[in-house]
Amino acid sequence: MPDEDTVVRPRAASADERDAAPSAASPSPVRRAHAVRVGHQAHRLDAPVVVGRRPAAPRVATGAPVVLVAVPSPAGEVSSSHARVEQVGTTVVVTDLRSTNGTVVTMPGRLPVTLRQGESCVALAGTIVDVGDGNLLEILPPPRSAAQEEPRP
Repeated sequence: MPDEDTVVRPRAASADERDAAPSAASPSPVRRAHAVRVGHQAHRLDAPVVVGRRPAAPRVATGAPVVLVAVPSPAGEVSSSHARVEQVGTTVVVTDLRSTNGTVVTMPGRLPVTLRQGESCVALAGTIVDVGDGNLLEILPPPRSAAQEEPRP
């Protein structure tokens, strides 16, 4: 008979039992990806998006491959790889990629914040990200239902 100091746990299933038995757990929820609108094009945040004058993938690949989005910069205000927008769980994170002229983030109802080189911040749906030369990124909410797969342009 167990005393107060004894912990009794159910027997763990063997590897054979785990492989043979179907999982009774509920299916994992489908990840609802936000999107970022760059100009007139919306990009789902299933993978990180790097925006810049001539964006390049990171030298060290970690996780999903990035989506590269080039924007015009006639005045040279936009760095080659200027900003990264990614969804981490259910949160959208904007990161300045050590740009020369900074990244300005304006969340709905708040004053603009300039990110320092390498700085990140959480962004809500409706947030506007200014990377320079009139290039604005807009964080879009995830679709309301699974039937809406692509964000509206």
